[in-house]
Amino acid sequence: MNLTNHFLIAMPSMEDPAFKNSVVYICEHDEKGAMGITINRPINISVSNMLEQVTTSKPVYNEACHNLEQSVLSGGPVASDRGFIIHNAVDRFDSTMKVTSSISVTTSKDILETLTTNDQPTQFIVALGYSGWDAGQLEQELATNSWLTISADPDILFSTPIEEKWKVAMSQLGIDTVNLSSQVGHA
Repeated sequence: MNLTNHFLIAMPSMEDPAFKNSVVYICEHDEKGAMGITINRPINISVSNMLEQVTTSKPVYNEACHNLEQSVLSGGPVASDRGFIIHNAVDRFDSTMKVTSSISVTTSKDILETLTTNDQPTQFIVALGYSGWDAGQLEQELATNSWLTISADPDILFSTPIEEKWKVAMSQLGIDTVNLSSQVGHA
């Protein structure tokens, strides 16, 4: 099963503080492993504050700028000093991975320069770091009941408030989280 463009939803029993109550957007999944970005772990900096720290010139904001006061996210424990921007698909940046026909992930700095202009993607989230799984590791975590999966919903990804993403993603499964068990079993 390929989980590219799916959400991993941490089970309520997940104890790992890096993933407790997290929703991870899977950007890539193949026989070599998986790569995802946590979309509901804000850090204490806004996109506009981050831009002021990392761009070469002082950002000039105009009326077209939006989403700049959203929080930068902790995308995962790997390469936490590296930026990842999940955005609606546009093909004008140096290092962009197209996840679907409508969602891309860009890691090159050139996208940052557009976030204060009319050329910014219409929908985006900014994260530092990512989560990675070696070959078979994610499948093992799924088998031990650490995660639930659903197809990614762009509304959850881009429009749902950060603090509600886990609950909204869980509700799409139609399961009451109170009734979930961490035990793996067979019927």
